[in-house]
Amino acid sequence: MTQEELDQLQSKALEQFKSGQSLFGKEGAFAPLLKQFLEAALESEMEDHLDEGERGHGNKRNGKGKKTIKSSTGSFEIETPQDRQSSFEPQIVKKRETILADNLQDKIIGLYGLGMSLRDISSHIKEMYDTNISHTVLSQITDRIIPEVKAWQNRPLEPVYCIVWLDAMHYKVRSEGNVEHKALYNILGINAAGMKEVLGMYVSESEGANFWLQVLSDLHNRGLKDILIACTDNLKGFSEAIESVYPKVEVQSCIVHQIRNSIKYVASKDQKAFMKDLKEVYRADTKELAAMALDTLSGKWEIKYPIVLQSWRNNWEKLTTYFQYTAPIRKLIYTTNAVEGYHRQIRKVTKTKGAFTSDMALQKLVYLATRNIEKKWTSPLQNWSLTVQQLAIKFGDRLPLDLERNPSGG
Repeated sequence: MTQEELDQLQSKALEQFKSGQSLFGKEGAFAPLLKQFLEAALESEMEDHLDEGERGHGNKRNGKGKKTIKSSTGSFEIETPQDRQSSFEPQIVKKRETILADNLQDKIIGLYGLGMSLRDISSHIKEMYDTNISHTVLSQITDRIIPEVKAWQNRPLEPVYCIVWLDAMHYKVRSEGNVEHKALYNILGINAAGMKEVLGMYVSESEGANFWLQVLSDLHNRGLKDILIACTDNLKGFSEAIESVYPKVEVQSCIVHQIRNSIKYVASKDQKAFMKDLKEVYRADTKELAAMALDTLSGKWEIKYPIVLQSWRNNWEKLTTYFQYTAPIRKLIYTTNAVEGYHRQIRKVTKTKGAFTSDMALQKLVYLATRNIEKKWTSPLQNWSLTVQQLAIKFGDRLPLDLERNPSGG
């Protein structure tokens, strides 16, 4: 490009900017400027490649090829220098690369992480940059985060987490032409500094204690050596699975799950009265008062609903762990609301998906959504400074505090 042509492009860009016209797309001034820069850079790379050693082995220039580049400045064609022995490996625009490694790829991954479909992303890129990108290429771009997903899933964890919530979500995933129901296991933790962190996600055929055992073993292998309090739903065998890996853990089964399971077996006409009596149990000030309220509940309703009352008695120790603590800690652990709140945010992103094409397609989207959610977790839990002191008194040496590191938490 001559200096006169360059001056003309710069003048065109200035005019477009002043008039409010787009500088991008086919008619925009940015694409020709970028084309000139890339072609000049490729020529410079070729000159560096054809050094004395290469020329000594008979290598030399062998004309030019052409390729269409898609970028945030639009689509344009560039000429790429070639060498006779095909040993030239350009870096600024790599071989077989058609999407320029500028912020367009980041924009695509960002839109995908917000739950947009590939069709919608393609339409958005076309509208914004006058660039057509196929679904196949879009999928290849999002696949570039797979190593990042795997690194995140296998990253080292802190040795102690004060509170950990464990729960599963359920999705449809295609496998060999069939649609299968998969369980996505998520673990949310609070570290000694009071910061929330998603410790991991795992995909399995269904939710069960056996797979949870594998999940917990993986957490242990990644460096998590002790959990003070684990909050779970009432899945059979779940507590035993946790305690087999973390024998000192205190398990709190979710009161809300227990209530939901109970009310399903109470006749509609009795539910209001039954719930009024049941509230006296789980809202009691102490475990002793809760036990007395359970006896009262049993005296009134056990003949009519023996299975419901038996369930409360069978799970009593796991349901009443929270009575050991003050109100702020009780509020944190008596339900799995913390992880369910995280799940609600994930579902906002995944709700438009009918069935995922693979387990990794599911994990890619959940990882990107999690990355966006965790950006908001910038402060410790409210009043954490008081909460962590109570936990330190109760658990002693299991929770060593670094007072210089630990935020005040308000």
